Amino acid sequence: MIDGEGTITLTKMSENEHRRPCITIASTDKELLIYIQTLTSGTINTKKNYKPDKHKDSFTLVIKKKERVLSILKHISSYLRIDQKRSRAFWILENYEKVTLRNGKYIPELLKKKLLFKEVFFQI
Repeated sequence: MIDGEGTITLTKMSENEHRRPCITIASTDKELLIYIQTLTSGTINTKKNYKPDKHKDSFTLVIKKKERVLSILKHISSYLRIDQKRSRAFWILENYEKVTLRNGKYIPELLKKKLLFKEVFFQI
């Protein structure tokens, strides 16, 4: 599902926060997303359908909790078939915790590493 309709990205929860790993899966099959949600946690959001006469309703499962995202990536990364998604998963697993402080207070040297992590991630 992540290879086909999913994303592995870095997202912000608020304006003052650094980006964190996030997994999303979009689908018109809400039942499928509910099943995946029972395995992974996360939140299902309904997308606005601007043309209901032409398009089905669409939903997105969003997994943002760091521990869950890292655990899922550990379990699935070697099975991902799309190069970009597999590379992003491995980049997060290998580097995210090295450049992320629990208290969020970064000295200039560590902030530079954190920003470089994000820059390299989005080049993948």
